[in-house]
Amino acid sequence: MAAGRWADSAEDAAIAAQRKKEKEEEKRLKAEKARQAEEEAAKRKIQEEQAARAQQRDDGNERAGKRRRIEDEDMKSEVKKSNLLRAPRSEWYPSRNVSNFERLNHIEEGSYGWVSRAREIGTGEVVALKKLKMDSNDTGGFPVTGLREIQCLMEARHKHVVDLREIVVGNELDEVYLVMEFLEHDLKTLQEDMSEPFMPSEIKTLLLQLTDAVGFLHKHWILHRDLKTSNILMNNRGEIKLADFGMARYFGDPAPQMTQLVVTLWYRAPELLLGAERYDQAIDIWSIGCIFGELLTKEPLLQGKNEVDQLSKIFELCGVPTDETWPGFKRLPNAKSLRLPRNQQNMGAVIRAKFPFLTASGSDLLTSLLSLNPATRPPAQEVLAHPYFAENPRPKSSAMLPTFPSKAGQEKRRRHASPSAPVRGNAPKIAGSDFTDIFASRANEESGAGFQLKLV
Repeated sequence: MAAGRWADSAEDAAIAAQRKKEKEEEKRLKAEKARQAEEEAAKRKIQEEQAARAQQRDDGNERAGKRRRIEDEDMKSEVKKSNLLRAPRSEWYPSRNVSNFERLNHIEEGSYGWVSRAREIGTGEVVALKKLKMDSNDTGGFPVTGLREIQCLMEARHKHVVDLREIVVGNELDEVYLVMEFLEHDLKTLQEDMSEPFMPSEIKTLLLQLTDAVGFLHKHWILHRDLKTSNILMNNRGEIKLADFGMARYFGDPAPQMTQLVVTLWYRAPELLLGAERYDQAIDIWSIGCIFGELLTKEPLLQGKNEVDQLSKIFELCGVPTDETWPGFKRLPNAKSLRLPRNQQNMGAVIRAKFPFLTASGSDLLTSLLSLNPATRPPAQEVLAHPYFAENPRPKSSAMLPTFPSKAGQEKRRRHASPSAPVRGNAPKIAGSDFTDIFASRANEESGAGFQLKLV
């Protein structure tokens, strides 16, 4: 029997099922949208409540901030009135271990450390490694000399001051090392091995570099307090650099009270020998004068055996101080009981006679550097502008200075005995010293018959 016209077929059943499935999907989507709408409404409500609480806090913070701003303005005005100096913020990081460096050979031992030549293992760069001396009897912790040396070297970034690279430590608490750039020579060792002194043009170059570095230190309120040829390093490019800042320290104006037991004896200014406890950059200028004379003769200028003998040699060269040449020197502690010559004849400076080949301008510079009165010694900037450096022969280019074999290697070097830098302690007394007969030989020499020219 044939099917009727309106009877459901299989195709109709499939279409009906498809429509039912689509309706169920629409219901599900509506329910999902309703649920999302409810969640969003709840989130907005929470956010509104948080915003309301934050507004309340902001209102309270604004009132407190106004009070803080008023207080900060008051503090800034007080700081401005007091002219306080603020140090820049530094970055702190752990020090590396000394095992990163391979020590090649020992160079020398100073008053405040041992210096070695070393190679950084990672880069192969050769450096100078200085181990600071720790005083086992000092219960104050890290030695003040080491702290001052680190502080001054970090501040004194100059082309003629040795560069402090970093500070490394060992496995023990007393193993602290300064890693510095390595230079091949020091002026003292060079002069000991030279057959002739430096040429005048070379002396001017070295003296200009030295004075430039010292002037930079003084501009930054740093006293070196141990200038000498062994502390002046030199590379094979004719450049010198100041080293060994173990006795350096900051000073001020007016000068603070400081110890007079500073500067190696042969380079120590007369006011220090006479017990001055307040001094300034003039003590470094005196040392420059001693180094100038040493460069001219290749020998230390004033080689005293002790403090009394050093004063005697200074008076023989620079004359005896008087109230006219050095006002107030008798008020210094060690000068009160000195016995000085009463006869002032033939007792002036003999610098010109000791250096007959030095030009008049050079003699004037050396005399001013070695002035007994510290107030009349020129500052570093005046030294750099002195006519001595403008006359012929002009200063030689540092690149044209001679080169020498390095003495900081493995070989032994011959060294003459010279005094070491003073260590901390009480300065020796020199009261009661008699200087009345130090010019006796000079008077006998000047009273001779002399010589005369005779025509033949």
